[in-house]
Amino acid sequence: MSIQNRWGDNVEKDGGLLGPDGQPLASSPETPKEDAVPAAAEPQLDFFNYIASLGFQTMIFLGEMPNPITNQVDKNLKQAKFLIDTLVILRDKTKGNLSKEEDDLLNGSIYELQLRYVDLSK
Repeated sequence: MSIQNRWGDNVEKDGGLLGPDGQPLASSPETPKEDAVPAAAEPQLDFFNYIASLGFQTMIFLGEMPNPITNQVDKNLKQAKFLIDTLVILRDKTKGNLSKEEDDLLNGSIYELQLRYVDLSK
């Protein structure tokens, strides 16, 4: 039996489940894989990357970019609207707590995505 996570990765083949720290959950220490990405090259989890990630996902659902899994351009306006609304909620809940750069990125992303959504939903 093959176990896959929600992204379709084969859990048994790809090193098992990951803990909250991103490290594999294993009963015994494993030697690092030769093709493993060094820790310095991994993307950092910060506000900019999170907003960019939501923006890229929205662009995929708007059909502006191919889906990286299927390499096909698919439109799902309902999911795109959900992600845009998520960004709006983040803006409302973080008001007054963001740096100018973070605020500009969030507002600019929402503006651009809303324009594209409106154009495509006509």
